[in-house]
Amino acid sequence: MLPSYYTVKGYGEQEIVIEKSRFICYISRAETEEEAIAFIQQIKKKHWDATHNCSAYLIGEHDQVQKANDDGEPSGTAGVPMLEVLKKKGLKDTVAVVTRYFGGIKLGAGGLVRAYSRAVTEGLKAAGIVERRLMRVMHVTIDYPWLGKVENELRASTYIIKNIHYADRVTFEVLVPEDGQSLFAEWVTELTHGRADLVMGAAEYRERLLPSETKP
Repeated sequence: MLPSYYTVKGYGEQEIVIEKSRFICYISRAETEEEAIAFIQQIKKKHWDATHNCSAYLIGEHDQVQKANDDGEPSGTAGVPMLEVLKKKGLKDTVAVVTRYFGGIKLGAGGLVRAYSRAVTEGLKAAGIVERRLMRVMHVTIDYPWLGKVENELRASTYIIKNIHYADRVTFEVLVPEDGQSLFAEWVTELTHGRADLVMGAAEYRERLLPSETKP
């Protein structure tokens, strides 16, 4: 599992008009090729009367699956430029479809490349980009006299309290960066003078929406 990676928050769409042609970009997250294909077919069905429904997607931790389709546009002027935008943004598990309604003015190869690239860039702004960071759930169990101090310190820290379980003792489920487990254990041990029991739990991704000015 990757320590962190970028992908889209979810569904997004945006339309731009260039030389009277309408370019409507649709973006979605797709964690399998089947999901990407289903999304593309959904858009094609919606815009069955469009001049073109061009698409691109890349799937997998290491971009194992990469596909681009010009859907009738001159070779290399639509699908590949769309895919390049996704790659330059460092995105994973993302599918893009750009629907074009021809407006009567030919754009030429260079114009098409710029148009499809711009459409995807605008579509990504509408969808939003998130950083998914791998976190480890650490179970911190303490006696009740330590509850107030430990909870206050956790909430004042950069660590994230996922859950608190109250039983004979109190157990905090805390999300800790995958590469920061040792530092967290030392911090808790010092905080509680060694009175806390720590158990490492499962790993999971946590998402953080990136402000537009900091998107990769």
